[in-house]
Amino acid sequence: MPHETEIPDYVIERIMAKRGKRAVFDRFEAAKTAFLVIDMQNFYVAEVDTAISIVPNINRVAAACRAKNVPVIWVIMKTAEKEGAPSDWPLYHKYFFTEAKGQNHLTKLSPGNPGYEIYPDLEVKPEDRIVTKRRFSPFIQGASDLHDILQEMGIENLIVAGTATNMCSESTARDAMMLDYKVVMIEDGNAARYDEDHLAGLTSFYQSFGDVKTTEETIAMID
Repeated sequence: MPHETEIPDYVIERIMAKRGKRAVFDRFEAAKTAFLVIDMQNFYVAEVDTAISIVPNINRVAAACRAKNVPVIWVIMKTAEKEGAPSDWPLYHKYFFTEAKGQNHLTKLSPGNPGYEIYPDLEVKPEDRIVTKRRFSPFIQGASDLHDILQEMGIENLIVAGTATNMCSESTARDAMMLDYKVVMIEDGNAARYDEDHLAGLTSFYQSFGDVKTTEETIAMID
């Protein structure tokens, strides 16, 4: 089931009082834009209805981006070099899980495990790029080489979709803005397990870090 949520009126009122308008960015120049799809792997998606529900929207945005030569980049979580190898993030796996759940997370997000693979209904094309990360945000120092890749491509604008809205998607989008990227999160192209978590991620980002737009609005803004 898709998320049945709307941005609360008090958030819109704060945005209007601060910015004087609801959206900071009306258009993104295609040549300077990239589409980031965050953590849409079997481990996070396969048994989560809200995550499955955004697959068609992600495919639509990806197709629209490719048609305008906007790169599509699949950013995926990698917890170890291979299944059975030591954790790339031992603090997280030691302190933030029970032992069994930590091992499950470590194992299923390691290359070689089916959980690590991108959800099969997503349309990944040969011209797309896949970037692995070791933390919630790929922009944290040492987490990935995504920032270097984007800089080499001359990217200034980012569209963010994926899961979970209030975890890896929001962390990515926030950090991108603080590195001076212009960022849009797709309201119906991000998902969390619960409506409350999804809304929390969108509203905290929207108030100070960028814009939140629907799939239709996002496609329309790529100029």
